[in-house]
Amino acid sequence: MDAPLKFGGRNTDRYDGQDRPDDTVTIAELLEQLTGFVRRQFPIFVFVIACSLLLGLVYLITTPPSFTAHAMLLIDTNKVRMLQQQEATLGDGSIDTAQVETQVEILKSENIGLSVIKELKLTEDPEFVGAKLGILGRIKSLFVSPSETSSDPAIARSALGAFLAKRTVTRVGRTYVLDIGFTSLIPYSSAAIANAIADAYIVDQLESKYQATRRASRWLQDRIKELRQQVSDADRAVQDYKEKNNIVSVSGGATGGGTRLLGEQQLEELNTQLSSARNAAEEAKARLERINEVLKKDAPDASVDATVTDTLHNDVINRLRTTYLDLAAKEAIWSARYGPGHLAAVNLRTQMAELRKSILDELGRIAQSYKSDYEIAKSRAEALEANLKTLIATSQVTNRDRLGLRDLESTAKVYHTLYDNFLQRYMEAIQQQSFPITEARVISAAAPPQGKSGPLTFTVLGIAGFIGVVLSFGAAVLREAIDQVFRTPRQIESALHANCLAVLPRLGAAVPADNALSVLAKSAAAKSPKLPKGAENSAVASATELMKSALRRQVGNLAPGATEKLDISRADMLRAVVDDPLSGFAEAFRSIKIAADISGTNKNLKVIGLTSTVPGEGKSTVASNLAQLIAHSGKRVILLDGDLRNPTLTRALKPQARAGLLEVLDKQVAVRDVVCADDQTGLAFVPTRVKSRLAHSNEILASDSFASFVDSLRDSYDYIIIDLPPLAPVVDTRATTRVIDSYIYVVEWGKTRKNFVQQQLANAPEIYDLLLGVVLNKADIRVMGRYEGYYGAYGEGYYGSYGYTG
Repeated sequence: MDAPLKFGGRNTDRYDGQDRPDDTVTIAELLEQLTGFVRRQFPIFVFVIACSLLLGLVYLITTPPSFTAHAMLLIDTNKVRMLQQQEATLGDGSIDTAQVETQVEILKSENIGLSVIKELKLTEDPEFVGAKLGILGRIKSLFVSPSETSSDPAIARSALGAFLAKRTVTRVGRTYVLDIGFTSLIPYSSAAIANAIADAYIVDQLESKYQATRRASRWLQDRIKELRQQVSDADRAVQDYKEKNNIVSVSGGATGGGTRLLGEQQLEELNTQLSSARNAAEEAKARLERINEVLKKDAPDASVDATVTDTLHNDVINRLRTTYLDLAAKEAIWSARYGPGHLAAVNLRTQMAELRKSILDELGRIAQSYKSDYEIAKSRAEALEANLKTLIATSQVTNRDRLGLRDLESTAKVYHTLYDNFLQRYMEAIQQQSFPITEARVISAAAPPQGKSGPLTFTVLGIAGFIGVVLSFGAAVLREAIDQVFRTPRQIESALHANCLAVLPRLGAAVPADNALSVLAKSAAAKSPKLPKGAENSAVASATELMKSALRRQVGNLAPGATEKLDISRADMLRAVVDDPLSGFAEAFRSIKIAADISGTNKNLKVIGLTSTVPGEGKSTVASNLAQLIAHSGKRVILLDGDLRNPTLTRALKPQARAGLLEVLDKQVAVRDVVCADDQTGLAFVPTRVKSRLAHSNEILASDSFASFVDSLRDSYDYIIIDLPPLAPVVDTRATTRVIDSYIYVVEWGKTRKNFVQQQLANAPEIYDLLLGVVLNKADIRVMGRYEGYYGAYGEGYYGSYGYTG
């Protein structure tokens, strides 16, 4: 995590005075960031995408073409239900999605695959069990030996795996049509296998239905046997109960729907007889009473006997009545003719009296008969009533016993119903077993395809390109995330809140001054508008002479009191600004000098210290070139090698120095005895000669003698440049804050991590407060063009090959 820098002081105030962007990001900034990201990681994008496309081409070249055939299968349940004579409540025979998906999974099952493999003998087909074609198959064959799949089960499983990988089963939309596809290297094989899958599915459905019906028939048969035995046991239990409790059923079987108990029938019949007997007794009583009323009359008329019904059917009474009526007629005639006192009339009336008496006697006999009938009917009714009472008492006991009988009869009835139902289902199952049907049928058989189904060139390249873009983007993001180093001035200003004074390119081999001037002048002339040949030569000559005269003016401008000269034969990189004064490298150092001059307007910043985070970042090179540039411009400059632990400048500029800074501070020698001068620029240099490693070098740099020595140089020189040790390994640099006016912090491009630099500056706030700015050193200009596009885009040819100067 980046360490936040929250310091007060000169550098922070200077940064805070600038216009800081707010938190909002505009579209232009977003596009700039995206463009910068793509530009920075462009090689990654190109490399990964190119590799992906190359792999796609290799796949296309090495993979043989494949062909896919399709067979259409319809799940038609209407036909099945019609043949099975299902009930109308099943509706239109539609099936739900779950049923269709179930059939799809059945088609995808291994059983169907194994059936097709066995039917078509695919275990002998090299496409399924032989060496795999294509690059993937060849790679796999390198790791799997043929002996590993030599057994028959292993060969079948291997063929099944290849078969399932080439087979597809999908539902066509929301219909009941299933699309069976198969991909093969041979067009005819793909069509044959697709049709074989459909046929195997239909056969499997028929076989499954047959086996299911057969298993159901067996189960039903066993169940019917159990139910038959249960029915028999239930009927036997009913019969035993009846025998035990003397219960006799009539008008039906033991469990018939209209069965009645004998007692109930007897009770009903006896009740009917009792009613009849009572009616007969009442009728006889009525006849008896009527005839008694007739007999009680004193002088019954000759016709009164006719009121008794039985007299109409009695021959005796009818004959007597006839005789009586004849005599009455004669008596009326004789009485009318001869008078009522006539003997004949009297005899007739005497005969008539005898006849009436005979009729009354006959009526008495009939009355006795009525009385006898009444007594008999009454006795019968009483007997029936007594029998009825006895039967009712017996029926009550029988009804109590019948409660248990009803339970047994209900159980027997249930068993009879189950037995009848199972027997009916068993008969239906027997019929279905002899008439197997399936709801699936092929509506479109597979035909050999006319064109290949894969690999499709544009599809493969598109997928490869997409994968390449995704992988390249991921690699670019990862590379961007782990790239926590400084590469642009914007990163320095954002992370350190300090000005980036310059970006220095990585130096190569040194170019002599004369050659550099010639090359730069010719380059500028070549990129300028075309001039006549004589004018072009004069322009080059004028530029060359001008720079040579500027160099000659510096010769002899030695430091005051200098007694020795610098050995610069092996220090080309330490004076590159002098050898190539018109380069962008030299222009960047001029930017550093201008920054120091501007910052020193209110305070004379003559003492400038250069430091870095770790060794090897080029601070000594920057210090030497900055001092050479200022001295080359005519200023009096002295360069001190303040790295008492590792005096790099001394080894490069004056390796044979006999005395140096430590001897001056120890007052062993005078300053003029250790100062060395450059003949060309007049730069003064004080080396540091270290005989042994110093344990307390920070105490020397913080001492009063060192401060007095630096103060003594202020009057003699315009600039004092001190090359200080790195900040991270030692604390020497922090001990120089009392003599240093400003610090220049050198950061190596693309190497020094941001959080490390932030941590060091956060631990040294006194240095951060005096920080003049940061120099980004050893930059690869060509790579920087991918981070910020304006590097090198302006002023090429006229103002050097590198245009950023802070």
